[in-house]
Amino acid sequence: MPRATLTISSKNYSSWSFRGWLMTKASGIDFEEILVSPDDADARAEILLLSPSILVPCLTHGGAKVWDTLAIGEYLNEIAPKAGLLPKDRSQRAYCRSICGEMHSGFVSLRAALPMNIKGRFPNFKVWSKARADIERIETIWRDCLLASGGPFLFGKFSMADAMYAPVVTRLQTYDVKLSGACADYCAEILKHPLVTEWVAAAEAEEEAIEELEVEF
Repeated sequence: MPRATLTISSKNYSSWSFRGWLMTKASGIDFEEILVSPDDADARAEILLLSPSILVPCLTHGGAKVWDTLAIGEYLNEIAPKAGLLPKDRSQRAYCRSICGEMHSGFVSLRAALPMNIKGRFPNFKVWSKARADIERIETIWRDCLLASGGPFLFGKFSMADAMYAPVVTRLQTYDVKLSGACADYCAEILKHPLVTEWVAAAEAEEEAIEELEVEF
């Protein structure tokens, strides 16, 4: 029997489920997925940014129940430190936590203007100024991290930070946002990572659709 369960919602639309799942898979712990239908009212509200639902993602393990994505990452780092979800170096670990926190609480305009829709493709999508400013800030974070680590991921190897920013990469692909240089290379590395390709394949196989996120606006 699996030692843990991870409750998630739509793999096509739920960016927080994506983050929590990537962290849990990267940790190497054995877990079972529990899927909440996007038709569930609370899950739908979370996906549409109408409510900070505590349903997804939610990790249960050894008597612990953890539903905040950052807390899931921290918990997994405690129980599976060899997975390297957080850097070993104290300064790098603090920096990693900082950029994860910025993703967790910020970039509201990006979330609203470019909702996650892995199956969607909107060529020549108009990105308005506030969302563009969020993207520019993310590019700065990525460039600084990649320059310091040497890549291919933000802290060298795949970490909690990459899990937190992976849904940004899929959003940029969905809405035809072109990057260049190190940031473009980083996006390519994320998109070909085995865990990301596994999630994307499952997202593309989903039959459910949320009409509000299927309209080009």
